[in-house]
Amino acid sequence: MKNWRFTIAIITLFIFIGLLLSYEKSPIIWLDNTMSELLGGNSFIVAFHYIGNTSTIIIVAIFMLIFLWLRQRNYLGMAFVLLTVAAGKVLNQIIKNWIDRPRPEILDQLTTFSFPSGHAMLSLLYLFTIAYLFSEILSNKKKVIIIWILAIVLSFFIGLSRIAESRHYASDVIAGWCLGYSWFVFCAAWYEWKKRKYLNSKLNN
Repeated sequence: MKNWRFTIAIITLFIFIGLLLSYEKSPIIWLDNTMSELLGGNSFIVAFHYIGNTSTIIIVAIFMLIFLWLRQRNYLGMAFVLLTVAAGKVLNQIIKNWIDRPRPEILDQLTTFSFPSGHAMLSLLYLFTIAYLFSEILSNKKKVIIIWILAIVLSFFIGLSRIAESRHYASDVIAGWCLGYSWFVFCAAWYEWKKRKYLNSKLNN
């Protein structure tokens, strides 16, 4: 894990905390209203929310676990997937229920809480996990870069789709991205530490 990723993870964690403490203040309310007016009802952006649905994430996560088990017997990689996606989902729900922020007021609104956005956080986690695991097995750097760009772009539009649908405020989405990235870096650091520990034990034996 490169040092600059830790630096960004610390920054995103502080941004998340800042939003947590200030989402009811006028500058954040202005941001939420402005983004809602800018993106509201955009059908192109709304379509991306399907990629971040819970059912989609579960299916993709199961395929990742099966792939890591059948092709590589990578049990540590399987634990990494569970830590990023499954534990990330639990973390998101704990914080949502703790903060207890209502969603934007629209007809047929979801009954769950709003802060931080689960779509924004979990889509980043599962897409970045896919990109990270592929970067381990692909030797072609151009392909790795393309996969990472695709993961970033999809995460971005999935988050924006929640604003376009009026399911979340912009501050919810930004908080979801920030917490998701910080959690991802923590999980990746743990994975790399465990992998080094395992390889060292094999060399010593």
